[in-house]
Formats: sequence, C-alpha cells, structure tokens
Amino acid sequence: MASSTSLAKRLLLGRPFRSDRLQHTLLPKRIALPVFASDALSSVAYAPDEILLTLSIAGAGAFVYSPWITLAVAVVMVTVVASYRQNVHAYPSGGGDYEVATVNLGPRFGVAVASALLVDYILTVAVSVSAGVSNLGSVVPFVAEHKIGIAIAAVALLASLNLRGLRESGTAFAIPTYAFIIVIVGMILTGLIRVFVLGQDLRAPSADLAIDAEAHHLTSFAFVFLLLRTFSSGCAALTGVEAISNGVPAFKPPKSKNAATTLLMLGGIAIMMLVGIIMLARATHLQYVEDVSQILTGPPDYVQKTVTTQLAETVFGSGSILLYLVGAVTALILFLAANTAFNGFPVLGSILAQDRYLPRQLHTRGDRLAFSNGIIFLSVAAIVLIVAFDAEVTRLIQLYIVGVFVSFTLSQAGMIRHWNRLLRTQRDPLKRRQMFRSRAINTFGMAMTGAVLIVVLITKFLLGAWIAIAGMMVIYVLMLAIRKHYVRVAEELQPTEERPVLPSRNHAIVLVSKVHMPTLRAVAYAQATRPDTLTAVTVNVDDKDTRKIQAEWERRQIPVPLTVVDSPYREITRPIIDFVKSVRRGSPRDVVTVFVPEYVVGRWWENLLHNQSALRIKGRLLFEPGVMVTSVPWQLRSSQDRDLERLDRDLSRAPARGPRTRRTDMNSSAAAPGGAPAAETHTEPAATGADEAR
Repeated sequence: MASSTSLAKRLLLGRPFRSDRLQHTLLPKRIALPVFASDALSSVAYAPDEILLTLSIAGAGAFVYSPWITLAVAVVMVTVVASYRQNVHAYPSGGGDYEVATVNLGPRFGVAVASALLVDYILTVAVSVSAGVSNLGSVVPFVAEHKIGIAIAAVALLASLNLRGLRESGTAFAIPTYAFIIVIVGMILTGLIRVFVLGQDLRAPSADLAIDAEAHHLTSFAFVFLLLRTFSSGCAALTGVEAISNGVPAFKPPKSKNAATTLLMLGGIAIMMLVGIIMLARATHLQYVEDVSQILTGPPDYVQKTVTTQLAETVFGSGSILLYLVGAVTALILFLAANTAFNGFPVLGSILAQDRYLPRQLHTRGDRLAFSNGIIFLSVAAIVLIVAFDAEVTRLIQLYIVGVFVSFTLSQAGMIRHWNRLLRTQRDPLKRRQMFRSRAINTFGMAMTGAVLIVVLITKFLLGAWIAIAGMMVIYVLMLAIRKHYVRVAEELQPTEERPVLPSRNHAIVLVSKVHMPTLRAVAYAQATRPDTLTAVTVNVDDKDTRKIQAEWERRQIPVPLTVVDSPYREITRPIIDFVKSVRRGSPRDVVTVFVPEYVVGRWWENLLHNQSALRIKGRLLFEPGVMVTSVPWQLRSSQDRDLERLDRDLSRAPARGPRTRRTDMNSSAAAPGGAPAAETHTEPAATGADEAR
C-alpha cells in the first residue's frame, strides 16, 4: 500500500511534472495580470480606508483633503510604473530590484534590497488576508468573530493552490480578479452617473454621523505631519508593482515586452479604481474613522463598515444582491492579492539561494515545478504575523510599505548607474536619446520614491515601522552569514593539485547486538569488501546476553573475531565511539569502516516499537575523521509487501516518466540517463530496534 502521506500529497497537489514541462507553465498576459497584479489592484480595497481614517484624526472637515492625497499617490504610482518598465526591459532574468542593485550598486546593496523585499512579501500576505477577512466580516458577522482562524485557513489554501504550480494557480485566480475589476468599476461608474449625471443625492450610511476629532486645535506643523502620514498610508496602493519585475521569467516570450505591457495595464487599472473610490466617497459624504469612539451621534450598536461596503450599500441599496457581490469579490481579491507574494517570494528566494545568500533548499523546484520550500516558508511567516497582530489591518499596515520603498529607491539608483555605464560606450544617436529618456524617468522615480521613503520613515517609525526595519536588518545579517558559510565550505571542498593519498589500510568493524540475520548479512558484506582487518564488536550491558552471543558466535563458527567492550553504566554509543577511536589512533593514514545492521519496516507505527540506537551511533561517527559508516539494511516482511509503484499507477494517467530501477538487497539505486536522478520512489525511514546495534 502507498503511504498515507504520499497519497495525500498526490491528491492535494497532483502528480509530478517533468522538468521539460516548465515551458508549459509560462503565463500569457491575460493570466499574468491576475497572478502578479492582484496585490496592487486589491489595494483599492484598503488604501482608501487608510487615507480616510488617518484624516479623521483631525475631524470630518479634513476629509476634503482626501482627493488631493489620492492624486499625489496616483502621481507616485505613474512614476513607479514608468520606472519599472525600464527595469523589466533592462533586466529580464527575474532578479528585479535585487539584480539591479547588485549589478550596479554592489552586493551589499543587493542584499539590502532583497531583505526589504522578503519582509514586504511576508507583510503583503498578512495584510491582504487580514484585509480580506475584515471586508468579508463587514457583510458576514461570523467571519468577524473568527477572523484569525479564517485568515490562517486562507493562507493555507493559497499555499496549497500555489504548490500545485504557477499556471494552475494563475488560472484559478484569473476569474475572481477580473470579477473584482468589473464589479468595482461598475459600482464606481453607477454611483458617479447617479450623482453627477442624474443629479441624485446619494448619502453613505455614515454621512450623517457627527465625528469628533481625536486631536483638537492642531498646529500648522502637526496638520502637515498628519497629511504626510495620510499620504504614506495611501502609498500602500503601490505595493505589488515590483512583483512583475521579479516575475519576468514566468511570462511567455517575448518576456520583457509582455511584462512591461502587464505593468502598464496594472498601473492604469489601479489608479482608475483608487481615484474613483475616493471621488465617490466624497460625492456620497462617506465618513470613516480610526476609532468608533470618535462617533458622537449614531446608533449605540453602530458597527463601522469598510469604505467599499458602504459605497456598495449606498449605490446598490441595503440588502441588495449586488451589495453582497461587492463584499464577496472584494474579500476574495484581498485573499488572492497574497498570491502576488506567493509568486514573487519563492522566485526571489530561489535567486538568493543560487547566489548563496539563502539555504540551497529554496533554489530547487518541487514536484509541480513550483518553488515549494519558499511557498511553505512564506506561509508560516505570514501566519505568525497574523496571529501576533490579531489580523488587524490598521496595526499591520504600519509595518507595511517601508520595505517596498527601500527597494524602489535603491533600484532606481541602480538603474541610473546602469544607463550611465551604457552611455559611456554607446555611439548610436537614436539609442543614446532613448537612454537619456530612460535615465530621466529613473532619476525622477528615484527622487519621488526617496521622498516617499523619508515620509514613511518619519511618520510611521514609532507606529510600527521600526519592527519592519528591525526584521530587514536581521535578514540582512543572516543572509551575509549564510553567504560566508557557503564560501567557507566551498573553499574547504576545493580540490587541490595534489593527488589524493590512498589510505594505508582499511579496518572493518561490524556492530553486533544479536546473532541474527541482519548481523550475518553485515558480516558477509564486510567480508566481501576485503578489508585489511575485520572484527565484530558487541557492548556488554548484560552479562547473560553477552555470554549467549559469544556461545552462538562460536557454535556457528563465524570466521570473524568477536570483541566484547564492557559498559559498566549500560551505555551503548560511547563505548563504541571509544573503541573506533582506539583503532583509528594507531595509524592516522588508516581508515575505519563501521558496518551497522538495521531493520527496515514498512509501517509508520512500527518505528515506535524499535529504538534508534543505530541512528545515534551513525550520527556520532559522522564527526569522527577517517571513519566511514555503512548501513546494512534488513527488510522486514512489512517493507517487502509494500507496493511502491501502485500509487503512481493509480494517480498518473500520462505515459510513464521513465524506467525505474529495482532495489537490490543493499538499497542501491541507479541514476537516470544524463545524470538525472532516477524516477521517484517512496521510502520509509529505516527503523532500528534495541537488538539492532549496541
């Protein structure tokens, strides 16, 4: 029978893909837009909320500044989109801001950008899912009561979809994303037509509430500071733009052109929706406060709904099906907005792992050609943040956008150097004019994003941005330490010009706990290797058992001397290690080969019935220089009865992926042609019993 773990994996994720199918997972623009742009598009569901609630600190009269704040955010977005269109053409390999900063500013700046992006991706998942729960909770009270659990379930579901592969997840997310665009744009157009064309007086549910300012009699400086803080909160709408530059390899050819076009579509749609919602909010006199205690008049049990929910209720009517549709698609797009991070984070992690700044496990693709380890790591980190901050968007948003504007600014600085370097060697007048234009765009982009970064740091540092900055610093130091480790290991493993020195002699040791079939196989295998010396070793923890072993050894006339090592404190591992060291100590040029008999069981619960003494011994011997450890498995009937091919035959309807190699008694395996690993097999970890090794 196939293991339950393998069966569940295949049912949830599907059968594995061959490596040569990677080309079939590339995305056309119509699928790439919802995959990479859902984060930026979904920001219209919470960026207007953040703008209005921050202005509410100064009272209802401050809402008049919301269109101007939105216009400033739109200008920054246009600048960033134009700047990143230069990036995707110049660096289409998928490194994005990290590659731009590394190549043009140096590795340390590249690591700084990468640390900022990694933190921002994690926060993207946490903020988007929390905002989705908040919007859905405005319509469904049950969701509001269990928002943390539902948010965790949403992250787990997104991770599962992405583990199935990029193309499948993109197709699954395309319909909800386009539905969100159609519904929100339809709501905005309907509301604006009713107000400005038909002359109807639409008033939001919160329009007639009396709002008290949290801070009375603000000075000019304090009010300007409040406007800057509002602007920095609204700039959350720009998050996700950088994901396209990191995901260029996922586009169908021509990759750069398709990515640039998708980026332009993203910017246009996001700006139109953000500006439209703020305009409609002003036209309907909508009010949104940071704390419901600011509401002076209103129902005693008043529950503040999100901006999009209030607008939908105003435009379509309370209890309307369209109201619930707006709530549903808004919550869904916010959940799916995290998909931008699920596509950007693993790709960036893979690139960093390839450059030896992150563990190598993040570089490899899983069964479905997705970077599975990166997806799992992102999910766990996002869930930790959701639990730590109780899935509160207002608390999480303060940590947000710091990282993305760090990467924006350094990336644009790198692009300026990129164009300066090319201009020094380019002589074609037409190409030089294009480069001058591109450099001007990136220069303006650096100035804008740098100014926003300063504003964000000033206005949000004490509100929680310091946590994100601390996280970036920790990741920065950690990546440099990982790089240092990999460099040191590579230097140690570098082969020298000297020819390897063969060991003088090979001393073989067979560990014995009982005279049974595993022991006899280990002795026979050790003899077949023709060592210079061969001895069997047993540890005396019980005199009666030891005498039985000696008697059986003599009765069978095994032609290998049996050495008994005393253990007055009944310890097994330490006496064996000491004995091996004593053999090794005689001649440093000799090697010692230790043969360890082991049971192999076929059921998970059988592992619980056997101790792991052989595993402990092998773990200790690995640190002994000049000592080789050889496992000699003995397959019990439960392992031999396992049908390791059945699961693939049941779940795979495609042609076989290639010939499988049959296992020998020693568990040897062959490699597939061309150096590729052999076809996938399912194995259970070896179990060692109390009578397996002493």
